[in-house]
Amino acid sequence: MVRDAGAVEVHEGVELAHLDDELFDGAEATKRDLVAHVEALADRLLPELAGRPLTVVRVRPRQRPFVQKNLPASAPSWIPVREVWSEASHRTVRYPVADDLRTLVWLAGQRAVELHPAVLDGEGRASRLVLDLDPPEGAPFAAVVAAARLVRRALDDAGLRGAVKTSGAKGLHVVVPVRDVAVEDAAAATRALAARAERLDPAATTTAFLLADRRGRVYLDPTRAGGGTLACAYGPRIRPGAPVSVPVAWDALDDVVPGRPTLRDAARLLGDGDPWRESLPAPQPVPQDLVAEGRAIPSPRAAAMHEGKRRARARREP
Repeated sequence: MVRDAGAVEVHEGVELAHLDDELFDGAEATKRDLVAHVEALADRLLPELAGRPLTVVRVRPRQRPFVQKNLPASAPSWIPVREVWSEASHRTVRYPVADDLRTLVWLAGQRAVELHPAVLDGEGRASRLVLDLDPPEGAPFAAVVAAARLVRRALDDAGLRGAVKTSGAKGLHVVVPVRDVAVEDAAAATRALAARAERLDPAATTTAFLLADRRGRVYLDPTRAGGGTLACAYGPRIRPGAPVSVPVAWDALDDVVPGRPTLRDAARLLGDGDPWRESLPAPQPVPQDLVAEGRAIPSPRAAAMHEGKRRARARREP
């Protein structure tokens, strides 16, 4: 049967068109594949998204991908909205909240390929510490695996447990569920964990925010705290082949093949299981010594801003 490329189909009560168009250049997948992916994995995606303000990355035909925070005025009225004041832009942002499959399908129809829920929960509380491990350009994946093991040692030393997943790009995410911690203290604890992991092997890892200061080392990024977001477990990325972020057992990191699985085979390879739910430990209290150590460490962005200004002044001085 030959499908009409522009024909409208209804999924979960949502009208969708152009389902057989390529999702984006190099995706090796169609919009239909994206819809099928969120339908197959909704029971695993929704626990990661429910209640959390959602930022998406969309891609339109023949256009560059773009980040979208505000839910468009044209969106269906049944999509829940979370209004959050943005200090950066001095305005209220109307974030969508993906609490059901119908919303996921509508977002897929809008070519919202990447799903980035807020790290803070729906009530604005700190529920996770997150370290984003970002290897330098051209580094083998083994470098980021080694960095993840250093983070795990730092967690063990602090009496904490975490889970790890691929970013869907070239890095790894370490997630530590926590409870009864203020947002500022969670951010401080994350900075301290990054610093402790860096001290275990400063030749291989760094907490330097400025790219020029990393010098070929894996960046241990603690800046997801507060208003940060994180690429969703089981969510695809706008990368060649449309890879999907998936959980990994700590003892299976050496078996990870970067770029796998993809949008077209993730649901089949995962089957009915939810390894992310299974690997996440129960929320834990954050040790106060970790918080105290982190309070003495400046925010990486603030430190980088001051350092950038210092370097600019130095260049201007004779």
